[in-house]
Amino acid sequence: MDIRLIIDEPARGSWNMAVDETLLLGAGQGGGAALRFYQWAEPTLSLGYFQKIAARSEHPPSSELPVIRRATGGGAIIHHHELTYSFVTPIRDRFSPEVQDCVMQFHLSLIATLAEDGIKARLCGDAAAEEQSDNFLCFQRRNSLDLLIGDSKFVGSAQRRHQGALLQHGSILLSRSPLAEALPGLEDLAGVTLNVRALIQRWSAHLSGEFGFDLVTSTLLETESSFALEIERARFADENWTYKR
Repeated sequence: MDIRLIIDEPARGSWNMAVDETLLLGAGQGGGAALRFYQWAEPTLSLGYFQKIAARSEHPPSSELPVIRRATGGGAIIHHHELTYSFVTPIRDRFSPEVQDCVMQFHLSLIATLAEDGIKARLCGDAAAEEQSDNFLCFQRRNSLDLLIGDSKFVGSAQRRHQGALLQHGSILLSRSPLAEALPGLEDLAGVTLNVRALIQRWSAHLSGEFGFDLVTSTLLETESSFALEIERARFADENWTYKR
């Protein structure tokens, strides 16, 4: 099976979310699967879908950042020195084991990718799951499938299942941000400097082997870009969406 591989330039937060939503809706309407990597044009705070906007007061350093609301749950993320991925695919059964295991497959493939550089990452595991689950920031929470180096979380993922398709996206904290100094990133924890483009290419190759699909380099179609712009205006750039809770 062919999977589109989209590696985007850094963009504004509302656009990044709108593109993910566009690809999700397309996958549910026969548009096929896609794997996308992207970063953020400026430091941005994204709230989990169910978080209250008033909870921003719990983290003063990010109070002046532009804020968006994701379509997936979880804690807030400061997108700064960070890489985001998204994966969309049609699904027949939203509760099938394959769908539920997708996060683990992504994380195990990243563990294998990092091991090539001598970096030892691991799954959080059940023993440490659900620790600090009420913390405002995602990277101060834990679930069993989060990725850790030592005792520090540097990768988390979430899913949305909608109209016959799956959106899974996740955040890889690359290095410590001055906006969240308590959160070390991959480079801080491993004592290395990574080439992000090379990391994407090697991880993509591992994912291709893990899932048994062929990656085809792609970009957004003109129709997808136009639709994403409509979604951005109607939802992710709209304060009614952002401040809905």
